[in-house]
Amino acid sequence: MSTLRINLILFGIGNVGSALINQIFESQQFFQEKKNIDLRFPIITNSSLAFFEKEGVKNAWESNFDQLAIPFTIDDIIDYAKRKQLENVIVVDATASADLVRQYIPIIQNGFDIVAANKNANIAHIDFYREIRRNLKKFDKSFLYETNFEAAIPALQIVNDLYYSGEKITKIKGVFSESLSYILNRFGSEEVSFSTIVQEAKKNGLLPKESKEEFSGVSVAKKVLLLARELGCNVNLSDVKINPLLQFCSERAAAKSKFPFDLEAVDGVFREKKNDQKQYEVLRYIGEISIPDNKLEVKLISETIYSAIGQLKGASTVFEIYTEARGDLPIVVNGDHSGKKAETIARGLLSDILKVSEKIKTKETIWL
Repeated sequence: MSTLRINLILFGIGNVGSALINQIFESQQFFQEKKNIDLRFPIITNSSLAFFEKEGVKNAWESNFDQLAIPFTIDDIIDYAKRKQLENVIVVDATASADLVRQYIPIIQNGFDIVAANKNANIAHIDFYREIRRNLKKFDKSFLYETNFEAAIPALQIVNDLYYSGEKITKIKGVFSESLSYILNRFGSEEVSFSTIVQEAKKNGLLPKESKEEFSGVSVAKKVLLLARELGCNVNLSDVKINPLLQFCSERAAAKSKFPFDLEAVDGVFREKKNDQKQYEVLRYIGEISIPDNKLEVKLISETIYSAIGQLKGASTVFEIYTEARGDLPIVVNGDHSGKKAETIARGLLSDILKVSEKIKTKETIWL
């Protein structure tokens, strides 16, 4: 069987994009020998510059990019691909750019598949979300985004396999934020103040510098929205009821808030919350989707230490899938966040790239 060349147009060469390039280069021979797939990068971009593959230039992408990258537009990318007659093109979005997401529809219409870590397309207004799906169907293209929800495990695939097999999912709930999982797991098991744990989480890189989305609950709400839409719910972010951690602060603490709030001012509030727990309960910040009630919510709850959610340690995540057939016995899916995050996300992107590549290869075989 002949080797099928797959042309990858990579947007984003930060930690995730760079890790993806290195992973593909390291395994290139394996993919060629075992899967008959040759993964290449004819175009690599950052937010403002693009390196277009040139004949005679050796495969040393970092130095090539530094020396030869030029300003670009999406039209430049599409024109280059057409001029060079690139086939089997997969656009890989390793950015967090909302501007790039707005170009997804013309990208699809020009015959490119998409693999994305960027979640903006899937949390945008429902009209745009539907328009992307309409174009995917019309042009017979793929859009995979497993790492939008959980980089360490194929969470969306598990949900989709259940949903499309006819299993009636009634509820999904879980701890979806590794940073808030780490903070509340430690807070429940150690005699350490809430503010101390938050500061240590920041120091250890477990909290993003811009942590407002985490503490406000918006980050978890986006994952709730993503899951709900995978289950066929026509909802927007505004349909998710968000109970932020900040609501448990006193008005005085909130008034003193800087960014996202005065941590020491809320220590007393969280200490009270902890003291109010029963002997075998802990605090957990969860996202929950109830299908029969059409209810989407993010909230702080008291959870028994004997449940999957209550047993969490470290920065692990977990979600429980309840189905009509299984009743009160959920399917439990655990996420392990012990590895390097960028490399884990890159590995998830690579897995999606290989899935799209296999689909392209199947189409090629049918046409032959």
